[in-house]
Amino acid sequence: MKTKTHSGAKKRMRAKPGGKVKRHKVGLRHRLWHHSSKLKRHLGQGTYVDDANSYQVDRLLVL
Repeated sequence: MKTKTHSGAKKRMRAKPGGKVKRHKVGLRHRLWHHSSKLKRHLGQGTYVDDANSYQVDRLLVL
């Protein structure tokens, strides 16, 4: 049986050509008045999945 990609993970993460997985940061949905402008600006940028979580993410995305 073929392995299937986790449908929730494929909506939230994207595999880059170098093999790393890019994701969005959390904490930018609601109750933003207590965040500084600098923090909100940095949370809007993407980041890469940490090496400690790469095995689980690779299995979710079937890489």
